[in-house]
Amino acid sequence: MLHCRFLAVGVVLLAANLLAGHPAKATEPTDLNPTDWVVLDNGHLRVGLKRASGGAIGWISASGSTRNLVNSYDRGRLIQQSYYGRADGSLWNGQPWRWNPVQGGDWQGRSTRLLDLQVESNKAYVKTLPKHWASGEDLTEALMQQWLALEGDCIRVRYRFEVSGGRDHPVQHQELPAVFVQPEFQTLVVYRGDQPWTDQPLDRLRPGWPNEIHAMTEHWAAYVDQHDYGLGIYVPVANRLTCYRYGSDPKGIDACAYLAPLGEFAIKENFQWQYEVVLSIGTSQQLRSRFYELAHPSVQATAGSERDPKPTAEKATP
Repeated sequence: MLHCRFLAVGVVLLAANLLAGHPAKATEPTDLNPTDWVVLDNGHLRVGLKRASGGAIGWISASGSTRNLVNSYDRGRLIQQSYYGRADGSLWNGQPWRWNPVQGGDWQGRSTRLLDLQVESNKAYVKTLPKHWASGEDLTEALMQQWLALEGDCIRVRYRFEVSGGRDHPVQHQELPAVFVQPEFQTLVVYRGDQPWTDQPLDRLRPGWPNEIHAMTEHWAAYVDQHDYGLGIYVPVANRLTCYRYGSDPKGIDACAYLAPLGEFAIKENFQWQYEVVLSIGTSQQLRSRFYELAHPSVQATAGSERDPKPTAEKATP
């Protein structure tokens, strides 16, 4: 079994790493069993939060559809928070790693601890104690939160990451967030030019292996299939992304497509960071049109506002 992830070295995201012999059996979901998933469906979109992966997004489809665009093959994929710090002597399958809190779990398939889960109508709140990706230890000095709301054809997500105490880390590229999609979505659509939002032609790329870094000057990108249909993400705080594709067989269960809008900052003692993203599905032009409407007026004006959902209907047991 193969697991894909990359290593942040210094301030440059580079090597995508392969791992054979993953000890935890993982399969792509074909349904949304309520024991395993929290499901939101507003008649436009269906979203599944994976309970055993810290409440990370593991399913996005059209309402009522069984075609999931998100790759949730193991704990390292999904759509999730992940951050990088200093080299700390940890090993990932024998490879030197670094401080790496992850929302979904560790490389051996162990779950993160879900501290709180609340849902109401088309909103959900998740609080997660992250794991160290390589060592598998619970990072008790760190906390991840996720507020999600379905709004028509869009999924608005606000992420917050906090460190209490801890140590200072050097500047790293950070995933904002990590996004893994199914392998049949082979084409990366992004605008890389210097005239954003002027209806200039979009770039259509076929990322390779390992990571590539590209400009993202309209602050969004998408992976689409042969019919120009796919999953897009708009991240106002990011103007670059890293990406790759693994696997030559688009039907291969261990193949995937990956992108992450990039931030570049150091995580310090008593650190707090939050940002907002918007996800949607559709054709590249539909996605561009929706994200344009969000950018004018800009989502950046409200990215830090306290528009938290206040759900109360369901509460998970820690």
